[in-house]
Formats: sequence, C-alpha cells, structure tokens
Amino acid sequence: MEPEPKPNPVIRPAVPADLDAVAEIYTYYVRHTVITFEENPPPVAAWHQRLDDLAARNLPFLVAELSGEVVGYAYAGPWRPKPAYRHTVENSIYLAPGRTGRGLGGALLEALLAACTGTHVRQMIAVIADAGTDTSAALHRRYGFTDAGRLAAVGFKHDRWVDTLLMQRTLGRPATSSC
Repeated sequence: MEPEPKPNPVIRPAVPADLDAVAEIYTYYVRHTVITFEENPPPVAAWHQRLDDLAARNLPFLVAELSGEVVGYAYAGPWRPKPAYRHTVENSIYLAPGRTGRGLGGALLEALLAACTGTHVRQMIAVIADAGTDTSAALHRRYGFTDAGRLAAVGFKHDRWVDTLLMQRTLGRPATSSC
C-alpha cells in the first residue's frame, strides 16, 4: 500500500466568509489544548476585527483550502504594541483537527514568510507553547527559524504550567540603522 499523497492546498488571503471556519478551528485548540493560552474562544466578530486590523497594517492573514474547505489558517500580527516593534511580527498557524502531519502547516508558513518578505517586516517571532511535542518547533526550524529563548512556566492552563519557546527569523535584508 502506497502512502497517502500530500494534499495540494490552495493558500490564499482570508476573506470574511472564511472566518466561521477559522473560529471553529481555533475554538478546538482553546478548549482542548495548551498550544494557545486563550481560555475562552473569541467570537466570530473578533475574527472579523482581527482580519480588518491586519489588513489596515498590511499584514497577511491566509487560509489553506482543500476541496473548498478551510482546513487551516496563518497570520502575522504585531509582536508588541510599542512603535519601535513595528518591523517585528508574531506568526500564528493553526490547522483543523485531523489535518496535521500532511504538509499544510509548512505550506501556510512558507506562504506567510513570502507575504511578509519585501514589506516593512524584518523579524518574525514564533511563540510556541511547550505542549510536549517538538512538531511546531521542528516546522519552524525547517523554515529558517532559530531558537531565541525559553520562558519557563509562563502559562497556566488545563491544570498545568506551560513553558514557551521563542524562535526568530530575519526576513528580507538585514536590519540597518535606517528604516
């Protein structure tokens, strides 16, 4: 028996019609995992606000689609609110339950990096909750992220303390003294 071929997703900018599926995907992770430190799933209206906010900042919000179904999403959001951080973003990548391990995360991360390269973005940060598996960190390493540090026991969710791994990747040309 041959292994199942990897899917060939359509990666495209998110539109308002995708946000019910995005909210559903994220709700699973909020309720059942420690990979997000959210404890209550945001309503769909909050996703509409996020899409609008990212668009106003010229930052990407992408979805992965298979056979017309949204099966994952990724976006680059501001790293911190202070103005000096304006050239640094944090990535977020989530896949629908049952859709992991098929190359969709890599397809989304590759497209997210491409969408940010050549823009005002110079650094991308990944904040990865230590959920007991190296999958997300390994994905980021494959795309050029390096370890930048570990924060011990910074989150408490589902009756356990959770560390976060910080990873970083420079995009575009190296940072200089001018913007």
